[in-house]
Amino acid sequence: MAASLGSNNSVQTIAVRSEGMWVSASSSVATSGGWFASTPILQSGLAGRGLLPLIVTFVVAWIFYAVTLHLAATFFIGDVPSQNAATVAPAPALVSILLGRYGQESVAFVSEEIGVLIVLLATLIADALAISRVYDLAPKPTTALTLLHFAFATAMGVALANLFGFL
Repeated sequence: MAASLGSNNSVQTIAVRSEGMWVSASSSVATSGGWFASTPILQSGLAGRGLLPLIVTFVVAWIFYAVTLHLAATFFIGDVPSQNAATVAPAPALVSILLGRYGQESVAFVSEEIGVLIVLLATLIADALAISRVYDLAPKPTTALTLLHFAFATAMGVALANLFGFL
């Protein structure tokens, strides 16, 4: 195992060679005043940090869930107002954003794989509760519509991810 430390005026980088592979990690970024600020993993891209990227992410997730739910509800129930889907959509959007960290990294005793299941189940439960209340459905049709919504969201999400090059 070999280690090297590189530094320039803006970034300190540590590279470690372990079992034939090099691993590199940026630890901090220097500002003009000489202060060092760490870059969070989830907010280090183009969006930056702050409240605006969080609001934009929530609105995009809200629109995505509303469109996929309206498609699923139209397929399952028939002609339904789109306002119902727009009313339901904030619940799964909020839950998936708030619990998204569990699917990205190990948190406490929860591994990444179990974290994905926790986020998925919590999002489906929030979606089912909101669907049941807004569409006024019994438990079995609520379950069917929730699973159909999950299928529509998965299909559209994979298609959009491939279209934009995320997968």
